[in-house]
Amino acid sequence: MLRVMQIRPSIMPGFVLCFGVALLATFIATLMPTTLISSTVLALLLGLALHPLARRYDTLRQGIRFTSKKVLRLAIIGMGVTLKFSDLLYIGRFSISVMLFTLLTAFGGGYLLGRLLGLSWKQSALINAGTGICGGSAIAALAPVIEADETAVAWALSATFIFDVLMVILFPLMGRALGMSDVGYGLWTGTAVNDTSSVVAAGFAFSQQAGSYAIIVKLARTLSIVPIALLFSLINARTHAKGPLSIKGIFPWFILVFIAVVALSSLFTLPQAFQHVVATAGRFSMVMALAAIGLSTDGRTMARSATKPMVHGFLISAAVVLVSYAVQVGLGKL
Repeated sequence: MLRVMQIRPSIMPGFVLCFGVALLATFIATLMPTTLISSTVLALLLGLALHPLARRYDTLRQGIRFTSKKVLRLAIIGMGVTLKFSDLLYIGRFSISVMLFTLLTAFGGGYLLGRLLGLSWKQSALINAGTGICGGSAIAALAPVIEADETAVAWALSATFIFDVLMVILFPLMGRALGMSDVGYGLWTGTAVNDTSSVVAAGFAFSQQAGSYAIIVKLARTLSIVPIALLFSLINARTHAKGPLSIKGIFPWFILVFIAVVALSSLFTLPQAFQHVVATAGRFSMVMALAAIGLSTDGRTMARSATKPMVHGFLISAAVVLVSYAVQVGLGKL
């Protein structure tokens, strides 16, 4: 945790660039109708546009990577000051049912679709994990467990990320068109959008409350990384010699810190001014993280990705979106 808080001089150039892009995105967002496009989406798009320039300078790389990973996690932890365990329990009762169906769709349907498309089980598993659990984090956690090569990882990341970019823009529009409540939309976003950063962007683009609910659901969904990784390590062990699996290496530590912050907020009455400052800083940090993700993403490389993994990722992601919504209709939680 202390290492996360250290800002080394080599990080500063990229960090400052992300800060500037986030500041510009926030300013532009204030000039636009709030329902049109959020600062998080603007930051992502601005980052993508500036990537060709940013990649020319190696001095920016470490700061951009730091912002896209560490700053986002710290931002989510900071959001815990506005939440209470009563919120976690209220959302959790319904999110577990939805998540069971979406995970079954991602891994069951994804396995069958992968075979139909002629993809290797490793390639299919990475895309399914990115879609069903938490995008790039799940892919990064599962890849070494099943000994996937770099090409498979790149295709999986591209397949899930492209769909996420579309969902960040389309989800708020669809949510309003369908007349969804903050709770229903947060549950839908938290269970159907892939990467944590995209859940944050899509959730808060709808409303502050929806964004908070989406984060709670998303963090609960992220916990499934551990059993899924264990399961696939056993599958891979059938054909490859494997060493012991390190739970510490794949468990998302920031979830524990987030829960600790929520516990503090639940047990003690924190000053409103303090909550406002921390939540505002967390919100801006999220915008910075989205800017960093855009700055580190090469659109041209993604465009050259293989067709089959992209088709696989799109169809499974779309299926998860539809299943999540259908289950909520059945539960009457829209």
